Amino acid sequence: MGLIPSDGTRSHVLLFPFMSKGHTIPLLHFAQLLLRRSISVTVVTTPANHPFITEFLEGTTASVVTLSFPTVTNIPVGVESTDRLPSISLFYEFATATSAIQPQFEQLLQTLPPVNFMVTDGFLWWTLDSATMFGIPRFVYYGMSCYSSSVSIEAMTKGILNGSQPDNELVALTQFPWIRVCKEDFDPSFRNPNPNDVAHKFNMNSISSTHRSHGMLVNSFYELESTFVDYLKAGSSPKGWCVGPLCLAEWTPKVYPDEGLKPRWVTWLDQKLEEKRHVLYVAFGSQAEISVEQLGEIALGLEESEVSFLWVMRKGEWGVPDGFEKRVKGRGMVVREWVDQREILMHGSVEGFVSHCGWNSVLESVCAGVPILAWPMMAEQYLNARMVEEEVKVGLRVETCDGSVRGFVKREGLKKTVMEMMEGDKGRKARQKVRELAEKAKFATQEGGSSWSTLESLLTEGCDSRDKA
Repeated sequence: MGLIPSDGTRSHVLLFPFMSKGHTIPLLHFAQLLLRRSISVTVVTTPANHPFITEFLEGTTASVVTLSFPTVTNIPVGVESTDRLPSISLFYEFATATSAIQPQFEQLLQTLPPVNFMVTDGFLWWTLDSATMFGIPRFVYYGMSCYSSSVSIEAMTKGILNGSQPDNELVALTQFPWIRVCKEDFDPSFRNPNPNDVAHKFNMNSISSTHRSHGMLVNSFYELESTFVDYLKAGSSPKGWCVGPLCLAEWTPKVYPDEGLKPRWVTWLDQKLEEKRHVLYVAFGSQAEISVEQLGEIALGLEESEVSFLWVMRKGEWGVPDGFEKRVKGRGMVVREWVDQREILMHGSVEGFVSHCGWNSVLESVCAGVPILAWPMMAEQYLNARMVEEEVKVGLRVETCDGSVRGFVKREGLKKTVMEMMEGDKGRKARQKVRELAEKAKFATQEGGSSWSTLESLLTEGCDSRDKA
C-alpha cells in the first residue's frame, strides 16, 4: 500500500478542520478511516473546540492539539465556532480572523513528528503557505459535492454570475445543458462582487490556495455523481478524491440496555413504528436564521398536513405559535435538545426529511435511504437542492409563494409538498431512488468499492509525495 516509510516508522497525517461542526465532523470520520489503517493522526483545533473533538475521538490513538483563537472585534470572547456566532453575518469576519493563527501553526509544525501530508479546510486558506514552507503536501477539504463545485465553476467561468439577466432568470450551463441555474442559487458574495469587500477577498484567497494545493478531499462517492466527478478530474485543479460518504466510517445502531435510558425522541419514534405511522423529520441545521413569521408558517403547515413529524429546533430563541404543541400532541413532537441525526434518519419509522440541504445532511439522508424535501437556506445549499430534486431525483422542493429560489414559504405550500413527499407518487419514486443509492453508498465504502479504492490510492500518493516534494 506504500504507507510505511523506508525507515519503518508509521505514516503521519495532520488534520485541521474549520471551526464549525459541519466542517469538523466529516474530517473526524476521515481520521477514523486513517486510524483503522494504523496511520498516526494529529488533529489541530482551538481551546473551545477541543472538548468536542476529544470526546468524538475518545478511545483512539489520535493526538489533539490546541492553538489559541485570536481576539476578534465583533465576536464575543470564547466564541470559536460558527455554530455559536451571534449572527451568521459575522462569518467572514470570523473566518478571516483565523489567519492570525498561522504563526502558532508553523511553530507547531516545527515540533511535530514528520507529517506525510495534511488535510486542512478550504476556509483555512493560509495553511497552504505553512505547508509549502515545511514541504508538506496539502489536501484541501470543503465539504461540498462535486455537483455544486462543477456547477459553480461553470457559472463563474461563463460569466453567468455577473451577467445582465435578472437574479431569478434561469440560464442553461454550456457544459451541462440540462442544468439551468439562476444568480439566486449562489451566495451573494459571488454575485457582482466588490473587490474591496472582505467577503470577496476571503473567497479569492480560498480559491487561489485551493488551485495551488496538492489535491482535494471530497466527501462523496462516484456512483452518486459520476458525471461531475469525471468533470473535476478532467478539467480542474487540484485533483479531487472521492472517499465518502464519510458518515459511514463509524456508525452502529445504538442499543439501550434499559428503556429508561432512551432519549424521549427515540421512545416517541419507537411508538410511531409500533403504530405503523410514517414520520417526517424536520431540521434546518444549527446556523439557519429563520424569521418568526416563517417559523409560524412552518408550524401551521405541519399541523394542517396531518402527518406525523419530529421537528428538531437547534436554536433556543425559535418559538412556535401558542397552543401548537398541545394541538399536535401524539402526532407531532418538537425537540429542542441535542439529537443524533443519523439515529433519527436510520429509524424505521422515518420516511421523509425536511432539510436545509447542507451537504452532510444530504449524504446522511441518502445513506439512510430517506427522501428529502429540500428547503435551502444559505451557502451552496441552493445548488444541493437542485441536485436532490433535478439531478439525482431523491427528493422534492418546498413551494415558495412567489416561485423564487429564496422566497417565503406559506403554510399551504409546505402542506402541499409535505403531503406529496409522504403520500404522493413523487415521494414514492424519490423513496425508491434514494434506497437504491443507499445500497450503492455502502458498497462504495466497503473493500474494493469506489471510495475505498480511491482512499487507498490517495494514501499511497499522499504518503509518498512528501519524499518527492
